Amino acid sequence: MVLSSNWLKLQVSEELSSKDEHKSRNLKKNEVTKPIRKEVKQRQSRIMSMVYSMSREIEKSERDKREGKEFKFKETSVVKSDAQEIEELFGKVSFEKASAIGKYLAMDCEFVGVGPEGKESALARVSLVNYYGHVILDEFVKPREKVTDWRTWVSGVKPEHMKDALTFREVQKKVASLLENRILVGHSIKHDLEALLISHPKSSIRDTSRHLPFRQAYAKGKTPSLKKLAKEILKRDIQVGEHSPIEDARITMLVYRSDRKEFERLHRARYK
Repeated sequence: MVLSSNWLKLQVSEELSSKDEHKSRNLKKNEVTKPIRKEVKQRQSRIMSMVYSMSREIEKSERDKREGKEFKFKETSVVKSDAQEIEELFGKVSFEKASAIGKYLAMDCEFVGVGPEGKESALARVSLVNYYGHVILDEFVKPREKVTDWRTWVSGVKPEHMKDALTFREVQKKVASLLENRILVGHSIKHDLEALLISHPKSSIRDTSRHLPFRQAYAKGKTPSLKKLAKEILKRDIQVGEHSPIEDARITMLVYRSDRKEFERLHRARYK
């Protein structure tokens, strides 16, 4: 009986020891997995917060884009004046040449979006420069329809520009008057003339997008972009971020001047 009693005590002791060990393992396991589960939940929470934040930023970006509040020019430590920019591009010229309208004018326009989702275009700015790159006209135009997308990221036009903008009719009249009896230089200029609802004699137009030597050399016979011509011919990068119609008009004039003799030779052959 004594042996049996001791044996029973031993069995009970082993069972209790086994239970304690199992419980201990579970406790240790929980002690390890509990912080892991907590960390996973924290990560998931952070990821979801990032997703919500990104969604809000995308929505805000789209809203700002439509309202013309997006994409400002980056500030640089050195800002060139307009006179320095012209001199760098065209060289020094006399005051008389710089201030005169002259025979040649280069034109470029910028547009904003109207209609559903801003897919249709409306004239918002017109710039004209003379043969030496000096600004002859630079006017913002009040769109005749409600603007649904300012396209500031590319057009550079913002709602505040409309405070002192001229009416479409006023700008149309000014441009038509300046172009009379002059050579108009432009890139895909047909679209700008259509936007202004004015015509110009084909014999008095020099379109850099239609110049055959440029098409063959830089676009495999197709229509080259002004950005492409600027890079290939002038070794300049343009239209980085917001567009400037003044810059585009100047670049167009320089591209024309780079092959002026051939331009005029082909033009005479076409309209003789």
